[in-house]
Amino acid sequence: MLSMIQPWASLFVLREAQYETRSWSTKYRGPLAIHTSKKVDKGVCSHVAIKSLLLKHGYKTEDLPTGVIIAVCELVNCLRVMENNETWAVLEDGRTVSGNDFFLGDYKVGGYVWEVRDMKMLNSFIPAKGRLGLWEHEM
Repeated sequence: MLSMIQPWASLFVLREAQYETRSWSTKYRGPLAIHTSKKVDKGVCSHVAIKSLLLKHGYKTEDLPTGVIIAVCELVNCLRVMENNETWAVLEDGRTVSGNDFFLGDYKVGGYVWEVRDMKMLNSFIPAKGRLGLWEHEM
C-alpha cells in the first residue's frame, strides 16, 4: 500500500501521470494499492491546470476522496532520475519524461520514479488509515 496526498493520488490513478515520484527507492515489485491520505494540497488544487485535469474526469477538488484505498496496480520498476532539464527529465534507463508526466511529478536529480501497470480504480473505496512508506492493510 502506498499513501499519496490529493490531488496527486487521483491524478496518478486516473493516469494523468504515468509515474509516481518519490525521494526514496524500493526493491519491492508486485501488487500495490493506492491510498489517499486525509491531507489535500489546497494550493495545488487551486492551480488552473490541475482543476482542468480533474474536471476532465468529473472531479471537483473539494470532492476528492480522502482516507481511502482507491485503486490497485502492479509496481514494475523504480528508476533513478539522472537529469532535470527544467521541462523534461532523463531516467537511469535513458528514457525521457516530459509533458504532464513531468509537470505532475518531482523530478529532482537523485530522486526516483515508480512505474506501474494495470491501474484499476476500485468500484467501492475502502476506508483506511495511511502510513509513511510502503505498508500492508488487512482487507
